[in-house]
Amino acid sequence: MKLSGLLAVFLLLCTFRRGFGISHPKPSCRYPPSQWCRSLEIAIECKVQKQCMEVNATRPNRAVPPVSVTLYYESLCPACRVFISQQLFPTWTMLQDIMTVTLVPYGNAKELPSANSPFTCQHGEPECRGNMIEACIIQLTGDSALHIIYCMESAADVLAAAQPCLQLYAPSVSWSSVDSCVKGGMGYRLMHANAVMTRALNPAHTHVPWVTFNGEYTEENEDKAMSSLFHLVCQLYKGVKPPACTGAPVRLDRSFC
Repeated sequence: MKLSGLLAVFLLLCTFRRGFGISHPKPSCRYPPSQWCRSLEIAIECKVQKQCMEVNATRPNRAVPPVSVTLYYESLCPACRVFISQQLFPTWTMLQDIMTVTLVPYGNAKELPSANSPFTCQHGEPECRGNMIEACIIQLTGDSALHIIYCMESAADVLAAAQPCLQLYAPSVSWSSVDSCVKGGMGYRLMHANAVMTRALNPAHTHVPWVTFNGEYTEENEDKAMSSLFHLVCQLYKGVKPPACTGAPVRLDRSFC
């Protein structure tokens, strides 16, 4: 075979390998990629110590407190659903290293001195059930809660999505435990706690979604949060801004319940 022919075959093989994404061999070690930067020993074994050092260099300083975002909302409020799906969850996904999120499902509900029906809700009984389901899920699932609430609130039917969303993001938590919480005393205790938190707001909330930052509410921050929560969190964070904060904000229409 002539030299030109060998060169052509070589170039073809290189193109073939690149097409299948194997032009650059990946580190071979016994740890999954999510663990590669867990320790220096693992990074060395997986041959990614340089990359892990670069990643760690861009992480925020833990001595600087994250921005605390608390959302007071209702499970079936259309404006709350839009805020969770288009603002809160995407922002947290990108900025979770510099922010914490607390969810308080209650909103414009009322707590009544009644043993049979202690709560009434703006969007009816289904919303009261949705609020309690979400309160129980938040209590039982910990770090997976925001994923599950986003999954529910972005679905066509919030209540129908509860069980499959739970199974998707917290498979170790059984639906029966959530159901027991909703039907038992825990659900009512959680809703009472949410009612107390909501009534304690100063200034008192006049609509939902109602968002506080580091425990405080201002109309200025609300306006910014409704148009670009991402930009506001970056602005409020007192430490060195993460690389994600250099992105451009996207304005969205605001609405309330």
